[in-house]
Amino acid sequence: MTAESTALSRRLAELPPAPAVWCSNLRKRYGRRTAVDGVSLTVERGEVVGLLGPNGAGKTTVIKMMLGLVRPDAGEVLLLGRPGKDPRARARVGYLPELFRYQPWLTAAEVLDLHVRLAGVAVPDQERRDCLAVVGLADRAGDRVGGFSKGMQQRLGLAVALVGRPEFIVLDEPTSALDPLGRADVRDLVLSLKERQVAVLLNSHLIGEVERVCDRVVILDHGRVAASGTLAELLGRREVRLRLDDVSAEAQARLTAVGPLTRSGDAFTVTLPTDQDTDTVPDLVADLVALGVRIHAIEPGRISLEERLLDILRHETGGDQ
Repeated sequence: MTAESTALSRRLAELPPAPAVWCSNLRKRYGRRTAVDGVSLTVERGEVVGLLGPNGAGKTTVIKMMLGLVRPDAGEVLLLGRPGKDPRARARVGYLPELFRYQPWLTAAEVLDLHVRLAGVAVPDQERRDCLAVVGLADRAGDRVGGFSKGMQQRLGLAVALVGRPEFIVLDEPTSALDPLGRADVRDLVLSLKERQVAVLLNSHLIGEVERVCDRVVILDHGRVAASGTLAELLGRREVRLRLDDVSAEAQARLTAVGPLTRSGDAFTVTLPTDQDTDTVPDLVADLVALGVRIHAIEPGRISLEERLLDILRHETGGDQ
């Protein structure tokens, strides 16, 4: 190896790793219907990204194009730094589809064995058993899948997604058949993957779960990206909620001076300015007391992801829904 090639290899090794997935301007039509229209998104290593949107928004179609299961009409996909069509890239991707079915005559252990062979990855037996233990199926490894409940099959699907030592995992409605304990297990699992620098794309209708584990959110509507960003960016509106008595017109004017005000009985909600300083709320409280207002309760608040999602979708549809 020449000195020049050695120096080039050293410089390449110093570069940050490529994103787990990079999609640019993906488009897909089925007949006259446009399912996906110019979607671009990125998931970095060790990042958890939530994919949200109503039914028919194009989420599953985007996932299938990303994984090479559906051919896009236009656009480009890179998986782990390689073209999405490259089998070497897909070998390091774990996938839990929304709808799946395993051969009912196979045991849970045999299902994992089959998928390890398909992935072409050497996974020791103990590691496969550990994978079943992680999803709560350690004592059911020898049982046939045909006798599993929907929740147990969902757990097995998670084990299949994990068993090939993936660097990127796509979870399409991973908690759809799980009870609250199972949903908590999935949440802990996603957070543990993040700690190991495994990238995760999570498609879920359970907005609370997305809000708990995701670093960023991409919202699709009618096949397009309606909004995207970190939770802090999407949920930037902050509020202060107060229960007050003896609110005079002057006191109400003081509340309105801080920001938009809504009132329901003795409950007042003030939307705080984005450039508020640390004295905004203490000064408001002091002024209200000076104006003779009785303050029973005060608490900070923030718009929820569900409220923000509905705001975005209503704006996209012109308020018709």
